Amino acid sequence: MRNKIIFWISTVFISLWMLVSAVGYFVIPEMKTNFQHLGFPDYFRVELGIAKILGALAILLPFVPTKLKEFAYFGFIFTFFSAIVAHLSVGDTLLVSLFPLFALIVILISYSYYHKLNFKN
Repeated sequence: MRNKIIFWISTVFISLWMLVSAVGYFVIPEMKTNFQHLGFPDYFRVELGIAKILGALAILLPFVPTKLKEFAYFGFIFTFFSAIVAHLSVGDTLLVSLFPLFALIVILISYSYYHKLNFKN
């Protein structure tokens, strides 16, 4: 029961965070400026927003096939790691990089407990 609670809290939290951030990519004008600051083209903001919505749904919905869940988890882990590197490489403060670091930790917790619950030895 403890493992299920940890899994669902971490999974719902990160999924909601990704959904809210994805919507922000489309409706908050400053997000376009933020992506430019990081050196990314504007179309990447749109692609990442769509990917975050699809990824959040993939890890959140129980009926999604395992291979798609694994792909979504990998995508989020890669995205958060890349965000840390991107922020640090343009001279942003360490504080700015703590948000993707925290997200990376939460997604790793979700992924770990996903495996504990679904792939018992």
